[in-house]
Amino acid sequence: MSQDLSKYRNIGIMAHIDAGKTTTSERILYYTGRSHKLGEVHEGTATMDWMVQEQERGITITSAATTTFWKDHRINLIDTPGHVDFTVEVERSLRVLDGAVAVFDGANGVEPQSETVWRQADRYHVPRIAFLNKMDKVGADQDMCIQSMRDKLNANVAFAQLPIGKEGSFSGMIDLVEMRAFIWVNDDKDTTPLIKEIPEDMLDDAQIYQQELIENLADFDDTLAEAVLSDSKPTVAQIKNALRNSVINMKIVPVFVGSSFRNKGIQPLLDAVVDYLPSPVDLPPVEGVEIEGVVKASKRAPSEEEPFSGIVFKIMTDPFVGALFFMRIYSGSIKTGDAMHNTLKNKKERVTKILRMHANDREELQTAAAGEIVAVVGLKFATTGDTLCDPHAHIAYEAMRFPDPVISLAIEPKSSGDLDKLNQSLNRLAQEDPSLRVSTSEETGQVLISGMGELHLQIIADRLLREFKVNANVGNPQVSYRECISIAAKGSDTFSRAIQNKTFSAKVTVEIEPNNAKTSVEINVPAKAQVPANIVAAIKESLQGAVGSGSLCGYPLVNLKVNVTDYSYDPQAVDEVVYKVAASNALRAALTAAKPVMMEPIMQVEVVVPPDFSGTIVSDVNSRRGHISGLDNRGHLQVVHANIPLSELFGYETDIRSLSQGRASSSMQFLRYETLPKNLQDKILGN
Repeated sequence: MSQDLSKYRNIGIMAHIDAGKTTTSERILYYTGRSHKLGEVHEGTATMDWMVQEQERGITITSAATTTFWKDHRINLIDTPGHVDFTVEVERSLRVLDGAVAVFDGANGVEPQSETVWRQADRYHVPRIAFLNKMDKVGADQDMCIQSMRDKLNANVAFAQLPIGKEGSFSGMIDLVEMRAFIWVNDDKDTTPLIKEIPEDMLDDAQIYQQELIENLADFDDTLAEAVLSDSKPTVAQIKNALRNSVINMKIVPVFVGSSFRNKGIQPLLDAVVDYLPSPVDLPPVEGVEIEGVVKASKRAPSEEEPFSGIVFKIMTDPFVGALFFMRIYSGSIKTGDAMHNTLKNKKERVTKILRMHANDREELQTAAAGEIVAVVGLKFATTGDTLCDPHAHIAYEAMRFPDPVISLAIEPKSSGDLDKLNQSLNRLAQEDPSLRVSTSEETGQVLISGMGELHLQIIADRLLREFKVNANVGNPQVSYRECISIAAKGSDTFSRAIQNKTFSAKVTVEIEPNNAKTSVEINVPAKAQVPANIVAAIKESLQGAVGSGSLCGYPLVNLKVNVTDYSYDPQAVDEVVYKVAASNALRAALTAAKPVMMEPIMQVEVVVPPDFSGTIVSDVNSRRGHISGLDNRGHLQVVHANIPLSELFGYETDIRSLSQGRASSSMQFLRYETLPKNLQDKILGN
């Protein structure tokens, strides 16, 4: 049955940790009738935080999807994590969403992870609205919040609502589009807001802010521009239409206010989701990318009449049905049993079940169509980011990018019999989480897991022991260093091997140089006349593998440019293996001569602390080899901005709480790699 896609909203809730994303999501589920009991994060009963680890810690770890309805509109909702260690969950959710609600703590404004998720939304061109939550909190200040959004996010923001009352007296808001007031007489979840005239003492402010909104919109809407120039009053419909178009085109971010925990502001926020965020048909056709030799670039409109296409954005292990592949369907439709093509793997896949998810509950469907977010069962080859499409109409959508891990820890099975179970469990976890890397240490033979932070690895280890019942010993976290070179150098190697009385030989010469403009490694292998493409490809493949392990401690190389300046070719003795070995050996020789050094990850840290303790925090930063990058005020609190090496930050949250009598909190995110001081490098190398 054909669906009216204009009534679909695929949205995500995104924010810094503790801004109230999950609490907001729980209220949305309650007021839309999806759930009949309010779940609370602090009680471990939140519907969207269904994992044991989420309930114990009171944080969101994995993005949870659900479907609900508001005023004849279907809302596919994804609640995303706010902790930087799980930013990959936000990344892959934003990749497939049409719109987002950015939640901010009304007393803190823009916080570090707010900036991260905002940039992610910018990268995927996701229209959004802002919700200032916790307006009942001490220190809540809407003007500070909106200024921090302008300063830190470079966003064109404008109030669409004004709060009525401040901090503990917060009781509702003024809708600046329809110029009316929503007032809650108490905090009870079943209390509906009273819709009243704007209070007399706030009417002047409301008119000023409405005029600001209209003038802002007039820059993007001709109808409103004419009204402003002629001093005539635009209609509510004209303002709504202009605001909707401006949000969809990412020209403006309207700001709404409320207190999710106090059950105030959710119904008007849902109205805003329906009124201003885009449906699939409001956005341009999704563009597929060209993969040379595989598929040409093309477009698909969000219609059931188009050939089927979708993207796998998340994989989850379910104890009852196995691997669940979360998929956003961009065009066409599928039904149970359908065959489809996996473009990136060039494999045929088949769907055995289609499920609509509500957190970890499932509802089985027979069909699903464009605009929907569903989970499917039965795929054999798909991984996160793969495009699935009609076997007769291939397309490939842009793949997702995931950051490199910065921290590792070792895991040892308690007995040889547990090794297979450990490897199987880690493979399943790595399939779920693309930011998790699993490797084996060449020196010790230990299994190493690498991830985005201390908490990330704690959760993985906890799931291994409790969920997968693996008997294993878990080591302490270790920093994932990198290696780079200090000077340019040259290396050459000739390698020969005999096969059936015939000698195959190759000589490869490489030049390497520091490339500080790029963190990644750049490899150039020039083609030669008469030399087959597979030889050039073999040399490049060998070098790509070799740069994954430096000459000092085996850490991956960064900031490096590799140029192959010469290689021999004998058409009578062609063997790819000799070229690969010669290229790898030549690079090793060049690296040894290039004075390699180790690099360590530096984290951007923000500590929010009462002024009485800011001096103590600054001293502590200096003792950790850190650098203070700035100090500013946030209400009655002080914010210390610092750059600190990751190796100095294990257990940091606990340490600063003890230094501040429990009153400081911190957040951090990866900033860059910097050269490790020589004395510390010598210590690691055992010199």
